[in-house]
Amino acid sequence: MLYLHEFLLLATIHFLAVVAPGPDFAVVVQQSISWGRRIGAITALGIGIGISVHVLYTILGFGLLIQTNELVFNIVKTISAFYLIYLGFILIKNNIKKSHVERNEIFTQSVNDQKIQSAKSAFLKGFITNATNPKATIFFLGVFTTIVSQTTPIHIQLLYGIWMCFVNATWFVVVAYLFTTQKVRKSFLQKKKWFEIFMGVVLILLAFRLIISFKFS
Repeated sequence: MLYLHEFLLLATIHFLAVVAPGPDFAVVVQQSISWGRRIGAITALGIGIGISVHVLYTILGFGLLIQTNELVFNIVKTISAFYLIYLGFILIKNNIKKSHVERNEIFTQSVNDQKIQSAKSAFLKGFITNATNPKATIFFLGVFTTIVSQTTPIHIQLLYGIWMCFVNATWFVVVAYLFTTQKVRKSFLQKKKWFEIFMGVVLILLAFRLIISFKFS
């Protein structure tokens, strides 16, 4: 009960941050529409585990280094931006050069390949997307370090982190479920090529928004 107020405040703000659309949301929606509910859910689990990266560097004190060192913070944001640009570029490239017939053949082949390797690929995509997500970095540097007292024991902070991993994974599994209901997914798949190009553009715009937010002393 001693840390209940701290936990409830952190959990509430974290949930509001999670449901706000960002790179994680864009990737889960794209994965779910393109490959189905299972792959979308696995991507969501990767995102949930990805939060552990932010939890660990914050608890271990590296968050303070990132927060106070402008160069380090800009390097982290640059890595995040380039990863988003990479994801967006791949989506656009894979769709803009293929005819409708070619895409149907590739889609069928890809679905078959999913059974062998895409579960791992989907998990890694979710994990890396969140681990490099600037929204998560800013949350932990600006909110976690403000709300959580320095006197809060490490094991309590780890429990906070586990809870946030769970919330992230659960929320994006729900997103994957909603976007793979038969009516919704069928509607998107009818325009799959343009949907994926659009999602690619969204990811690239998020990256550029991140780049122009750089601050230099």
